[in-house]
Amino acid sequence: MTIYILAFIIVLLVITGMALGAIVQNKPLKGSCGGLNKIGMKKDCDICGGDDQECEKEQERQRKAALAKASAPDLAYDATAKTKQK
Repeated sequence: MTIYILAFIIVLLVITGMALGAIVQNKPLKGSCGGLNKIGMKKDCDICGGDDQECEKEQERQRKAALAKASAPDLAYDATAKTKQK
């Protein structure tokens, strides 16, 4: 039983280390080396259908949508916020 607990703790430490490394580097996650193109399945992509330009357009659209969402004003009322009284 001790071996199972020790193995679980080691796996947990490895996963925690990988997560912290990804957070500290602050870089977007990348796909595998080649992905669908390497195994000849590039045309099976649901988003771009194998067209690199379409893929770039979709990525740009998602970037703009995320930027618009981040810059949109927050219209919700925060009842927990303390206000200054004059």
